[in-house]
Amino acid sequence: MEKNEITTEISEGKACLGIEFGSTRIKAVLINSKNEPIASGAFDWENSLVDGIWTYSMDEILNGLKTCYHDMKKDVQEKYGVTLKKLGALGVSAMMHGYLAFDKSDNLLVPFRTWRNTITGEASEKLSALFGYPIPERWTIAHLYQAVLKKEAHVKDVAFVTTLDGFIHWRLSGKKITGVGDASGIFPIDIATRKFNKTMIEKFDALDEIKAMPWKLEEILPEVLVAGENAGYLTKEGAALLDCEGDLEAGCPMAASEGDAETGMMATNSVSARSGNVSAGTSVFAMVVLEKELSKAYNGLIDLVTTPDGKLVAMAHANNCTGEYDKWIKLFGEVAKTLGFDVKKGELYDKLLSEALKGDADCGGLIPYNYISGESMTGFSEGRTIFLRTQNNNFTLSNFMRAQLFTALGALRTGMDILFDDEKVKIDSLTGHGGFFKTADVGLRVMAAAMHTSVSALETAGEGGPWGMALLASYLINGKGKELGKWLEEEVFASAKKTTVEPNKSDVEGFNGFFANYKKGLPVLKAAVENI
Repeated sequence: MEKNEITTEISEGKACLGIEFGSTRIKAVLINSKNEPIASGAFDWENSLVDGIWTYSMDEILNGLKTCYHDMKKDVQEKYGVTLKKLGALGVSAMMHGYLAFDKSDNLLVPFRTWRNTITGEASEKLSALFGYPIPERWTIAHLYQAVLKKEAHVKDVAFVTTLDGFIHWRLSGKKITGVGDASGIFPIDIATRKFNKTMIEKFDALDEIKAMPWKLEEILPEVLVAGENAGYLTKEGAALLDCEGDLEAGCPMAASEGDAETGMMATNSVSARSGNVSAGTSVFAMVVLEKELSKAYNGLIDLVTTPDGKLVAMAHANNCTGEYDKWIKLFGEVAKTLGFDVKKGELYDKLLSEALKGDADCGGLIPYNYISGESMTGFSEGRTIFLRTQNNNFTLSNFMRAQLFTALGALRTGMDILFDDEKVKIDSLTGHGGFFKTADVGLRVMAAAMHTSVSALETAGEGGPWGMALLASYLINGKGKELGKWLEEEVFASAKKTTVEPNKSDVEGFNGFFANYKKGLPVLKAAVENI
């Protein structure tokens, strides 16, 4: 679309906005009527470990929202010479799961508990057994029930529980609503009704500990909507919260908020059966749209969530991915600076990660572990980062970097083995997005080796989740009743450019060898957690 056409659309309030709260960045993406990104803004942040809980403060959340929007608005002004005053539609997404609990006066009862916490093991185990359905530790219901089991003082005062995106949607629209995909990480969804499973709600309410509460579960959960359904309108208070300068008009329709897993599906055109995507950044998760239910619950190792329009999805999730090798690369940058070299961050990443392709197929026997936080997939409630090698390993830079990339996918591979080997899940396409894939060819090749299947990257996936949320906002006003997968195929990805990497036999065998050592070394990591 030509610049003058984009300028006209912005001035006429036809552009759609998606905002996503990621683990390390809050990002806003504005798109035109052709669903192309035309402006963006961002705010970098980090979670904090406070009293043993991974959290973000409310001040950080709201300041990040405002700053992110202001940065995007500034980008619009600089590119097109107009002030953004009106939107066609708006949607908010965020990292899934976690726990935000409020009382009847809308006061936050305890600090936000993020997906990264692995403190709900008892609740996860008991609820999975009660429902005969996987309830991972990250899920909102696991956090709520764990707080009940621990007799936390705040639980009697709970009037509303939600996720981060559900909270932001509430602040912008006044509506306690979330999308079905995000809702599927709060409490199990009935695929037939695309609402919370009433039978399981009844089982939960029948628990002795819950009977003692002054609330019923259904009373404190958000309303669930699917893609294309109106989830309210931007209020005057919401517009003022977004735009501190007061230029933004209230009244634009809002799509139901969604989780980052669902916006990742949107950004990779992975909402139809037998399609899948893998999002790899601070955490990593792979999602496959299923043709049928799984045969059993697998003790919560596999999440069952949904697409934004309510199709069943299996998700293998690992808490840790790029965080540890980010720290190593930063260290190598400090070494270069100490030696008098000024290397730009992007170049440093590209050169060091590209070294991985020169290493031995199995990383020369090197075994690092990247568990900055706990990892439910492999049974760790706490994390430690360690690096193992025997005296006769081939300790080179190439093998070191290759091992860092391989270990970033170790916990994920544990879950994917369940889907591929035990459940015989079929997949036609697996599309990757996230920071793991930024260095050309490296991320795709390593992921193909770990997943032993072809992996693609779309040219448009660079905008990731915020773009996916903007697409959901666009679908709200432009979908015209068309099925979501068909709308994406015809209106968004019809001419999308794709890069596909087939698994290299040597790489696959090398990863399998590394993964065998990875599993053998887990008791060493356990000892580190217990003793250090």
